Amino acid sequence: MPRLNHNEDYWLYTCAYNSSNKERKISSVKILDSTLREGEQSLGISFTKRQRLQLAWMLDYFGVDSIEISPVISDSHFESLKEMVRAGFSAQIISHGRALPEDIELARKCDAEWVAMYHSVSDIHLKSKLRITREQALERSIRAVEYARQHGLKLRFTVEDASRAEPSYLNSFITEIAKAGANRIGIPDTVGVMLPGGMANLVRLARDATDLPIDVHCHNDLGLALANSLAAMEAGADQIHTTIDGLGERVGIASLAEVTMVLRLLYGVERNFRYEMLSELSALVANYTGSQIPHSKPLVGRNAYTHKAGTHLSAIISDPEAYEVVSPREVGNRRRIVFGELSGKNGAAFLLRILGVESTSEISRKIARGLKNLQCGDLFEIELPESRELPHSMSSGNKKEEAEDEEQAKGTRPESLQAEANVEQALRAR
Repeated sequence: MPRLNHNEDYWLYTCAYNSSNKERKISSVKILDSTLREGEQSLGISFTKRQRLQLAWMLDYFGVDSIEISPVISDSHFESLKEMVRAGFSAQIISHGRALPEDIELARKCDAEWVAMYHSVSDIHLKSKLRITREQALERSIRAVEYARQHGLKLRFTVEDASRAEPSYLNSFITEIAKAGANRIGIPDTVGVMLPGGMANLVRLARDATDLPIDVHCHNDLGLALANSLAAMEAGADQIHTTIDGLGERVGIASLAEVTMVLRLLYGVERNFRYEMLSELSALVANYTGSQIPHSKPLVGRNAYTHKAGTHLSAIISDPEAYEVVSPREVGNRRRIVFGELSGKNGAAFLLRILGVESTSEISRKIARGLKNLQCGDLFEIELPESRELPHSMSSGNKKEEAEDEEQAKGTRPESLQAEANVEQALRAR
């Protein structure tokens, strides 16, 4: 299990709890980002050609394994795919479309090496959307796979709405698609109705039908996209689909930041991802679309590292690990402290230290009581430096203490700070 900058026994306890239910050891997993395809299906999200290329460049630099885009949508998307293929990214560029010859031809015109095609397999989709039989769906899909393979393309076949398909039909459908020449199978939870255990069962069914590698694409309609993606991975899927901030149709899919950090922190999957770019990627999408990153968004949201309650402030000032499992610097975010009626004695004392004012316990209590009596809620916030040692402006004003602190700084660093420095050095080495 990973340690990051964690140096206490509590992290060992966490690892023990988390490892007890793992089906298998996870050594590696791939990430496909679909911000340029699934993400643009999110309400109010539309990128220009130039913006797509910039996002593709940044996603490639971040380190994702594949980037997906559909040339079927518009001429602009078609041109974007052509430019992305020509750019020579390290990430695999995947042309997404329907299981139809005309969509495959668009991919060929863009010189794409990989295509991702999809076809519905649930009875409700076959009846209400496509108005065809199960047999017709399979026949149409096999023809599309064979057409792509005959033209030298590699392909992923996604069985749309698999989580609502009849199991025996789904099993035989996947088996026949694999025989026809597919290189990968995509298992989506199209309307987000799977529990984690159910998603694992779905992946096991697919693995019983084929030995091909499996992608998972989990929608977040009931808030289970991340949990389902992880459960699918534990059951044998080797690639998870994500988007920046979890953008996508309706309420989207699993978030790039959450998936990659959970893999690193809780599964010990070490990839050469540039995690410090996560907040920047979110901010770039927000800037392009005029949207706002939800304040409560894990890791990249404004509230992710904002601390307010007095007891929390006391702990954070002493040791940020008390309430932060990942340093904000590691994801490109910032730590903030809110002052107001919930600050308490310790928050008031810290405020005085920021102002360079010596305080006593009695003074701190009076200020805390005054802040509470104002009944104005949150008054203001400040950004707290990453270093756990206060800068000069936040010092206590005691010259003797400052001298002792300076001498200590010249000597051995605290273990937690040294560990954090080791992490930063390792990240830079990548």
